[in-house]
Amino acid sequence: MGSETSTPPVKGDGAGSASDPDGPGVPEGAGAETADHDGGSGGEAVSGSGTMAEQARPAWLRHRYRVGLITALAAVVYELLGMVRLHTFRATTFDLVIFDQAVRGYARFSAPVSPVLGMFTGRGMDYLQLSDHFSPILAVLAPLYWLRDGPETLILAQAVLFALAIPFLWLFTRRSLGIGPAYLVAIAYALSWPVAEAADFDFHEVAFVPVLTAAMIERYQARRFLTSFLCMFALLLVKEDMGLTVIGFGACLLVTGRRFDGVCVAAIGAAWTGLVRGALIPMLGGDTGDFWAYGHLGQDVGELAVNVVTHPLRTLALLVDDAGKVDTLVLLGWPVLFACLFSPLTLIAVPHVLERLLSDRPSWWVPDYQYNAFVVAILICAGVDGIVRLGRIVRRRWPGIDGRALPAHWAVCVVVVALTLVPRFGLGQLVHADFYRRDARAVAAAEASALVPSGVVVEAANEIGPALTGRATVVVWGPEARMAPWVVADVARPVFPFNSPDAQRARVDELLQQGYQAVFDREGYMVLRRTGQ
Repeated sequence: MGSETSTPPVKGDGAGSASDPDGPGVPEGAGAETADHDGGSGGEAVSGSGTMAEQARPAWLRHRYRVGLITALAAVVYELLGMVRLHTFRATTFDLVIFDQAVRGYARFSAPVSPVLGMFTGRGMDYLQLSDHFSPILAVLAPLYWLRDGPETLILAQAVLFALAIPFLWLFTRRSLGIGPAYLVAIAYALSWPVAEAADFDFHEVAFVPVLTAAMIERYQARRFLTSFLCMFALLLVKEDMGLTVIGFGACLLVTGRRFDGVCVAAIGAAWTGLVRGALIPMLGGDTGDFWAYGHLGQDVGELAVNVVTHPLRTLALLVDDAGKVDTLVLLGWPVLFACLFSPLTLIAVPHVLERLLSDRPSWWVPDYQYNAFVVAILICAGVDGIVRLGRIVRRRWPGIDGRALPAHWAVCVVVVALTLVPRFGLGQLVHADFYRRDARAVAAAEASALVPSGVVVEAANEIGPALTGRATVVVWGPEARMAPWVVADVARPVFPFNSPDAQRARVDELLQQGYQAVFDREGYMVLRRTGQ
């Protein structure tokens, strides 16, 4: 987008220059030829057609309304997806109720306990969510529960958090490629399949990750190092394995010449991961073995490391030994046309991807669920940086080729790819009228939920819990006897954690024999009340 500037390159705070072409995310890019003067965020090339006053205004101020509109629209779409799922009983107790109970604890200035998780794992009603996944950052959502207590608040918060990555991605791209590509990349992120899949699966702590990783990378690009490192430290409070992402950030800094920063950052990530998994989670009552999914590689981190080092080819083969893994790897790179492979920023995402694909848990390998949202903002930044580096390679090897149009063409293709993937993933549901309607089962589920009194403990089928958690203490209905005063069962189709509807019907028969009385039976949903309640 070199045509957008009529001024020579200016070296300034946060601007890339030819004297420092290999810094992480500080590339010499088409259209990124001026210094940053947006209050530490990033400027733009001055157009000869603008007035003097317009030219003097910072880039962010000139574009804040348009970028803000994209951000707001994205948040509305994500919220719509989540709210419709909740209204039509597609949301689930695992995991929406888990986080709802934890945030409610913070909001009441008490421990973030999750009875549904504690009873499911056999550790009691006072089980701390922090001992399952160490996510103290959830406490920042507590004030929202003072305004409205319920899972709807989490869905709204997640939608806004996902959308807030857009301004940082816009700034990063504008600084590297120019204004036009910045808008296209922002739209591509808004439509991205990892965010769509996460928004389509209740609420998770990953909601904080795209905005924090985007801000961490963009602020480092802008040479606002304090803000960048604050975002990095905030990432460590999202989940116990985010130290791996910080290690990746350190590796990126190391290979791009920021050796001292890189070593320090990687050491912080490694030390935090060891502290949380080795000390904090056990101290809070958790078991680090709950999420150790690498028994085929070793019984602990030491054995795993030795196995990986001594058998590197076998380890690499594990990354592509299943179709789901290959599908995920291709889908992670395809939205940026694999330009991320040319950028060291991709190193930030590598540890998290390895953590998933080297595991023995198929649900971690596939494109579904929320896991890919942990790396989507990183890979988009890497794609932007990578296309700049690729353009530089083209200009060096083939001087006769004018590569200035490459970023604009790439950005257009990125949006086109994002659009082609929409029907396959979560956002594709929004164009179907049936998605918004409650079917007969959903209507019956609403009626069954309404029969449960407020303030009680209730065993609820997985899809019923979100409708009750705002006014009752929910535990998931399962094969184990919990003797809750109220039970809402589903015997029509398989529901977690049962293996089959036959097992579910057998469990209902057991409850009836134990003195429960059926007070509702429609469309496969049954409400049971313990005698005397």
